[in-house]
Amino acid sequence: LLSEIKLEKELLPVGREISGVVLEVGRKVTFFQPDDEVVGILPLDSEESGLCEVVLVHEHYLVRKPEKVCWVEAAGTVRDGVRAYTALHYLSHVSPGKTVLVMDGGSPFGTIAIQLAQHRGAKVISTAYSLEDKQYLERLRLPVARVIDVSNGKIDVAESCLEETGGLGVDIVLDAGVKLYNAEDESASKSQLLPHKHDIITLLGVGGHWITTEKNLQLDPPDSHSLFLKGATVSFLNDEIWNLSNVQQGKYLYILLMIPILEDIMEKLSSSIFRPQLDEPIPLYEAKVSMEIVQKNQARKRQVIQF
Repeated sequence: LLSEIKLEKELLPVGREISGVVLEVGRKVTFFQPDDEVVGILPLDSEESGLCEVVLVHEHYLVRKPEKVCWVEAAGTVRDGVRAYTALHYLSHVSPGKTVLVMDGGSPFGTIAIQLAQHRGAKVISTAYSLEDKQYLERLRLPVARVIDVSNGKIDVAESCLEETGGLGVDIVLDAGVKLYNAEDESASKSQLLPHKHDIITLLGVGGHWITTEKNLQLDPPDSHSLFLKGATVSFLNDEIWNLSNVQQGKYLYILLMIPILEDIMEKLSSSIFRPQLDEPIPLYEAKVSMEIVQKNQARKRQVIQF
């Protein structure tokens, strides 16, 4: 992503979601004072790494951390919260009475997306990639309307969603990736659990919104025609858009849009509306091992490094 926006660097700082205590402030800082507890996301062009005991950061990238929210929850939820708000608030405008399908609802991001949709009054359907995920989703404080277990590869997601909605289809689909080709062309991996793009189009209702995380999505003319007949839309979920806008247009968009999102995420954490999926805090000396697990997509819970 950095190379695409011409921000290539020799060293790439990691650990951009941070929480901590303000030690010192510059003379032009107006939002914070020393000893304030804060949380935020470092910008894409930051030279600082969150895996440091002291970080120099502009005040516009931070918000106050509520007293009731612990450090690990603050840092571990802020990224998934931004993604969920981008998908369900800015891209699809979730509202009471809507039906939302969240793919892979047992993931850290899926969990926050489900909780945000439910808080907005939507009916939620979710897919589970394992028996453990299915049991977790069924134990949520506000249970989802239906959990579709796709782990054995025998359940038709489109058919299940149409059945749950009386044939009308769902209003919003938030995928976790899709199959772009026929099954025989896919490698034997987790991708086999993903729905085909045709299934997503089939289960979409009239005027529906498909929010995709598949950056290389290819729609053929018949796919586009089906979406046209339904008056449906396809949006791409890129949770870095606020940072990209900041790089290109200055800090105004970030201040006007991103800061209220971060503040609302913290408020929902404080009031237990958001209950994140977090692993046990990891000490700094295990950060490299944790990073390798994340890069291999083997982490099913958010990894938070704690000093």
